Amino acid sequence: MKELIFATGNKHKAEEIQAALPATFNIITMKEAGVTDDIPEPFDTLEANSKHKAEYLYTLLQKDCFSEDTGLEVEALNGEPGVKSARYAGEDKNFDKNVDLLLENLEGQSSRKARFRTVFTLIYNGKQYQFEGICPGTIAENKAGNSGFGYDPVFLPEGSNRTFAEMTMEEKNIYSHRRKGLDKMLQFLKDL
Repeated sequence: MKELIFATGNKHKAEEIQAALPATFNIITMKEAGVTDDIPEPFDTLEANSKHKAEYLYTLLQKDCFSEDTGLEVEALNGEPGVKSARYAGEDKNFDKNVDLLLENLEGQSSRKARFRTVFTLIYNGKQYQFEGICPGTIAENKAGNSGFGYDPVFLPEGSNRTFAEMTMEEKNIYSHRRKGLDKMLQFLKDL
């Protein structure tokens, strides 16, 4: 079994990715690898933050690892919350406050077009690679559903009339930006 250390403290993301991986891969979270640092995300792009997190972990452990950075980009808000998605309503990373602020900022907007975008950075055998996944959709008027995390209760992926929070993990993976980026990374690993 191939172990990959995932540069995250978010157990929901780790579960989502492990569910998408074949059984030949085992995701090890930072905590399971003995790393308790909160890796900063100081950059203005998903690509730079993702790269920084992977390099930080690799420098520390010298083991195959990957990271990702995800942002919700809303057209009517000039791409906000974007790279600041987790901290949109403040440094405490409160999902409910973030969603409430998003809905408040979208009041009166005719376009609710949005997309989730994820950038994975893989460091494998000492070499670095990046993969992107995008899920287009819209922001619902109101929260719906109890599954998932983050903006899932208000994000309607293109082709569905249900939010991510109304879907099972398997249903979400049909549309998921994270799944699309992960599939690219997995295909790359299989091709090696």
